Amino acid sequence: MVEIVFESHATTFDNEQKIASGHYDVELSPKGIELAKQLGERRKGEHFDAIFTSDLQRAYKTAKLAFGDRFPIFQDERLRECDYGDFEHQPSAFVDSERVKRITEPFPNGESLGQRADYMKAFLKELFPKYDGKRILIIGHRATQYGLERWANGKALEELTQAFWQWQPGWTYRLELIKS
Repeated sequence: MVEIVFESHATTFDNEQKIASGHYDVELSPKGIELAKQLGERRKGEHFDAIFTSDLQRAYKTAKLAFGDRFPIFQDERLRECDYGDFEHQPSAFVDSERVKRITEPFPNGESLGQRADYMKAFLKELFPKYDGKRILIIGHRATQYGLERWANGKALEELTQAFWQWQPGWTYRLELIKS
């Protein structure tokens, strides 16, 4: 079993403007920088065998500001937010309303949430042999968490996209080996 703690990246300029970033590599805002430091404080007594982030700067910088060099940090493209294609950098409310339609059908010139969840599955299958019996932290995006919910808790993407998503101070998953 691998224990996975998931934290979403800290606040970005796009978050503050209610813009959906997708693969757009937006920076943390001053508020986000402060929130990333607070994440480190909130988890200062905890140990992680590794921290994994998406390769987008908002996730990686959240990890670096929170933990510095206390734990090894690895970037992985499979932990990215969904590619919203033509809808990238559009109002968040619009993109949120499209999510339920984009489980199998990709965003125009982007990808589907199902495709993004499959990237998470591949990541988890690769992670398991090396980190069995260990505790890791993943800092990512809403699509990252959808993938975790899908593969660790067996939730359907249709259910996840229709539920109200709200930030909280971390989610914990206990993952057994993913078979197929």
